[in-house]
Amino acid sequence: MTNLDPTACYRALQSRDRRFDGRLFVGITSTGIYCRPVCPATTARFENCRFFSSAAAAQEAGFRPCLRCRPETAPDLGSWRGTSNTVSRGLALIAEGALDGEDASVEALAGRLGVGERQLRRLFQEHLGVSPIAVAQTRRILFAKQLIHDTRLPMSEIALAAGFGSVRRFNETFRKLYRRPPSAIRSRTVSALPEGSAATTGVTVRLRYRAPYDWDAMLSFLKARAVDGVERVEGGTYRRTVLHRGRTGTVAVSHLAEKESLEASIRFPDVDALPAIVARVRRVFDLGADIMTVTGHLAQDPRLAPLVAARPGLRVPGGWEGFEVAMRAILGQQVSVEAGRRLVSRLARICGTPVPDPQGGDDGLALAFPTAEQVLAADLSPLGMPNARKAALKAVAEAAAADPDLFRPLASVEETVARLCAIRGIGEWTAQYIALRAVREPDAFPASDVGLLRSAAGEGGLRPSPAELRKRAEAWRPWRAYAAQHLWAADGRSA
Repeated sequence: MTNLDPTACYRALQSRDRRFDGRLFVGITSTGIYCRPVCPATTARFENCRFFSSAAAAQEAGFRPCLRCRPETAPDLGSWRGTSNTVSRGLALIAEGALDGEDASVEALAGRLGVGERQLRRLFQEHLGVSPIAVAQTRRILFAKQLIHDTRLPMSEIALAAGFGSVRRFNETFRKLYRRPPSAIRSRTVSALPEGSAATTGVTVRLRYRAPYDWDAMLSFLKARAVDGVERVEGGTYRRTVLHRGRTGTVAVSHLAEKESLEASIRFPDVDALPAIVARVRRVFDLGADIMTVTGHLAQDPRLAPLVAARPGLRVPGGWEGFEVAMRAILGQQVSVEAGRRLVSRLARICGTPVPDPQGGDDGLALAFPTAEQVLAADLSPLGMPNARKAALKAVAEAAAADPDLFRPLASVEETVARLCAIRGIGEWTAQYIALRAVREPDAFPASDVGLLRSAAGEGGLRPSPAELRKRAEAWRPWRAYAAQHLWAADGRSA
């Protein structure tokens, strides 16, 4: 959405309205700087302001990021601006580093999205006002700037983590944009900390969200499903092992309510994996949700209104990785949450990757979740499950090993579900659940779920059929996944 009303935007700027943080950025022509609408600096005159729907658009127009309000810390709401599905998928891939590295190209990105290069460029220009390359460049610069501000990583590691091809290019970019070397941006507070690498001391980054955020509900969901040896929730912190490109590490996520942020502490041997790991944290904790827009829409329904009022910051928890969610979904069919957790933990023990030197200390993090190849090669008889269920696990593993993009969204949730249902052993409920948790389809809705049907009936009410619930849910589109999360939370037994 590139058409912004300058008068309305200026009112938001004058009031420093936090509801617009992440929705718009303002470029100040008199200084050449662009800011968030909550910047504490004196508000510029209207005629000196230009408004943009993304940081990339502001930077493409020649403005440099403000050192005071730090645009890199704004809530990331890009995927909620009415963009096309193709653009949303492209943004997700770019966030994971799809346009970083010497071999990366817009043509290759377009191929992964199933469109032509020219069409992809047109869609980005139409919906974001910038090219895919401009989005990637802005992401690299802002991520690097965040690491400079918040960590004591050596500049060489920051350059690599942010996707710059070389330290020289990294230095040149910062000198051109900020008119100073990267080291001059680092604050004195951070400079006083001991220097260390991502592998030894780890990296801690703050990831903002748009309030409200129901952290207790998110943590409760993750704790109830924590896989033994892979995940642990304790003391208000979620910890898990990470497997990426054959290497293992750990991540710990906690809540900073007063900062409207999550704090992710990552320890991983390859610093260039940081963008992908951060993208996964954002996905699991649903940090990109424009929650006020979602709840405002759902609250129009008389049945959902009291549920939304009771939990205004409820998010849809995501999965760390698509294949992992698929395994959880199959093993969780027709059993309780606890029984499903035990089965998934058993699968991890059978064929998960041992973490040689558990970096979680006493946290019991000693396994990384199995890959598709590991499940294919494993003897699953110790699971003690029907042969049909084990065959479904193998079928999904085979499909995932053959298609790395199996859990990427297609043009619509219906197409995504149809592709998953084509896999042997995957039914409508399982496909919708995978689409909701792994593919991150905000409109996915497993209408046949017992918990949803039970909750939709209300106290003493008549339980609807899946078809009746699906019809009722039409009014909740395009955020049926959030409606489902509210219904599950109200049900209690399946939340």
